[in-house]
Amino acid sequence: MTDGGVAVARYEEVADDLREQIRAGQYEVGGTLPRYEDLTATYGVGRGVISSAIAVLEREGLVRPVKRRGLVVLDWTRERRRITRGLLVSRDPARGYVFPAASRPDEPWQVHGRPARAYVPAPPRVAELLGVDQGLPVLRRRRVTSPEGEVPFQLVDTWISPEAVRDAPKVAEPTTGPGGYIDRLEESGHGPISWREYTRARSPEREEYQLLEISPEMPVFEMALLGTSAKTGRIIDVTIRVIPSDRVEMASEMRRSKSAAWPTEPVPGS
Repeated sequence: MTDGGVAVARYEEVADDLREQIRAGQYEVGGTLPRYEDLTATYGVGRGVISSAIAVLEREGLVRPVKRRGLVVLDWTRERRRITRGLLVSRDPARGYVFPAASRPDEPWQVHGRPARAYVPAPPRVAELLGVDQGLPVLRRRRVTSPEGEVPFQLVDTWISPEAVRDAPKVAEPTTGPGGYIDRLEESGHGPISWREYTRARSPEREEYQLLEISPEMPVFEMALLGTSAKTGRIIDVTIRVIPSDRVEMASEMRRSKSAAWPTEPVPGS
């Protein structure tokens, strides 16, 4: 078939039809789509076409395959959160340092499961950022959080260099005290810590999509916050925040330089 003169693949037609039915409420949130066998019969196509159509819906955050249940319909009406990635790091007397985030003022957040800390072999990305050998056991503090009452929103892993743990052993304990692990690092002589953040989009790893309860087809945002010691000039901690791409959008405020001032200066001789 064609759409305005442009050929449309059969799997796209199937995806379009299923998408319309989901948004019309024919398939309720939390319910499931028909089985693959039923879908192939309904649309008169092979399993490959259905697989491609479902992959489209997975990437859009409309469905997710769940073992022993089938293709579960997700809450596609959920509002995306806007994260304004500013440059300002503030400080709360009760919580310590506060970085730009998706939370809203006074909004309660919850932790899914129990926060975990363990020495884990450094994966390639972490080893590269921390400047350690890949596979070296590194302290990782992990938590999965979300606004209260919602599904998991983000996976947050903080990796602390062996050097920093030696200097501030409190960071390896279950409770790091007022101000958190950053205060302990700065108190040990590494302050003031400076930060740089890197953001990229990628496919989720197996453990990530399981913890975040998303499809393997759903891209994620990875935000890596690197803390640099004032004492050594080296990166001493890396916090990697992973957020499903259907739950957030990035916002940045553009600023005018003097050369872009309005009204514009008249051009000589014009």
